[in-house]
Amino acid sequence: MHVNVREQIDQAAAFVRQRTKVKPQIGMILGSGLGALAREIDADAAIPYAEIPNFPRSTVEGHSGQLVLGRLEGKPVVAMQGRVHFYEGYTLQQVVFPVRVMRALGAGVLLVSNAAGGINRQWYRGDLMIIADHINFFGSNPLIGPNDPDLGPRFPDMSQPYDPEFVALVERAATAEGITVRKGVYVGVHGPSYETPAELRMLGRWGADAVGMSTVPEVIAARHIGMRVLGITAITDMATGEQVQQVTHEEVMAVAKEVEPKFIRLVKRIVREMQM
Repeated sequence: MHVNVREQIDQAAAFVRQRTKVKPQIGMILGSGLGALAREIDADAAIPYAEIPNFPRSTVEGHSGQLVLGRLEGKPVVAMQGRVHFYEGYTLQQVVFPVRVMRALGAGVLLVSNAAGGINRQWYRGDLMIIADHINFFGSNPLIGPNDPDLGPRFPDMSQPYDPEFVALVERAATAEGITVRKGVYVGVHGPSYETPAELRMLGRWGADAVGMSTVPEVIAARHIGMRVLGITAITDMATGEQVQQVTHEEVMAVAKEVEPKFIRLVKRIVREMQM
C-alpha cells in the first residue's frame, strides 16, 4: 500500500465532514441500475465524486457518481450512487478507496449491491440473490503492496466475508416482504467483455451461482478494515454457458430497473431491522 494512502483517505473524509454533520453507521454501494435507492435517503448532502479529494470518478452509464449522506429508515447512512470498476482503468486500490473513506467517516457496516449474470440454471432473470460467499477471479487483490497495520492485518481472514447474521436478516426481511430471494456464490471477474460460454461452464463447475465485474475487491477491503458486510445481487440475465445468449449493457440495465422496486423495499426493511 502506498505510503500516503491514509493521508488521502483522511483528506477525503475531512472534505466530506465539512459538507455534512451525518456520522454514518452504514455504508452502501449501489450497483448498476440500483441507484434509485439513494432517492429514498433523507439526504443531508449529495457530493459529486469529482469534488472529493482523491476520489475516483465513475464513467459507466447507469452509475450517477455521487456520495449521498443522510438517514434511511432512521439510521445514518452514506451511499455511493454508482461505483467505479477495475475495467475502467483504475487500480484495485483506487476501486476500494471509497470503502476506506466510508469506514473513516464511521460506517462499520457495508451493504454492497450489484447486477450480475445468473449461472445457476434453476434461477431466473430478475431474481435477487444474497451473496453467501465469493470467488475472486480478478487475477489480483486490492491489498497487494505494503500493508498499513492501522487499516488492517497483513493477512486478513476471509472465512466469513459476508456476515452470517446479516444473511439471516435478509432471509427474514424477504419473507416478511413476500420477496423471493436466492442465496449463492458470486464470482468477480474484471471484464469489461462478457464471458464466453466455455468460461461460464468453467465458473459454474467452480460453484459460482452468479458472475459480475465488481464487489469482490470492495468486500476484501471492507473485511480488511473490520467492516461487517452484506451483499445483494440482482440477476439481470441468465449466463449458464449452455446456450449462446448475447448480452448487452442496455438489457442488463433494463432488467435492473425492473428489479429496483423490490430491491428498494427489501433494503429499507433490512436497514430498519439491522442491529448495529
